[in-house]
Amino acid sequence: MPSNLPTSGNGPQPNRSQGVGPTPVGALQGLDPERVVYLGTSSKALAPALRLAWLVLPDRLVDAVLAAKTPAEWTVGSLGQLTLADFLECGAYDRQVRLMRQRYRARRDRLVGLLAERVPRARARGIAAGLHAVLELPPGTTEEAALRALERAGVGLDALSGFRHPAAPPEPAPPPALVVGYGTPAEHAYAAALEALCGALARPAAPDRG
Repeated sequence: MPSNLPTSGNGPQPNRSQGVGPTPVGALQGLDPERVVYLGTSSKALAPALRLAWLVLPDRLVDAVLAAKTPAEWTVGSLGQLTLADFLECGAYDRQVRLMRQRYRARRDRLVGLLAERVPRARARGIAAGLHAVLELPPGTTEEAALRALERAGVGLDALSGFRHPAAPPEPAPPPALVVGYGTPAEHAYAAALEALCGALARPAAPDRG
């Protein structure tokens, strides 16, 4: 497949709905289906264990992609594929995506609300979309100190600096921030995860040791 071919993902955009915030964004592939590849999986809307994914390809690439598939990729069960096809045809998949949008929107709202109450100097940045929020840390708190406090509280997050391109100019340096995946915890554990997150960030950070 050409390395310069644009690709478009099918993420459920869980928060770009409900009449709040930005309207849903259509797939880039629909603008030029002969030059853009559309990729999708059932991982976010259903479950990663289904191991179901799909590609919508320009006609000229179908044979080459089929030839490149490894034998391991042919082991996806027919029953799962047929079930997903029926799920799509009867409208159940659309209902599931709408349900997940509502659920993840509620999770993000709870995260933002509890942060405003418990850690008002921290701020969730970015639009209300996707399954992650960028959490700008309170002034004077480094990413390293925040990660240590969160580790002691049993919370695993990533520093935003870890996603910075190696060739990016050092200045101006972005403010210290964390990436919070609010779709990860199980429903029954979400409240406790939020409490642990806010509790760790609300405590004064220990000074960094040289």
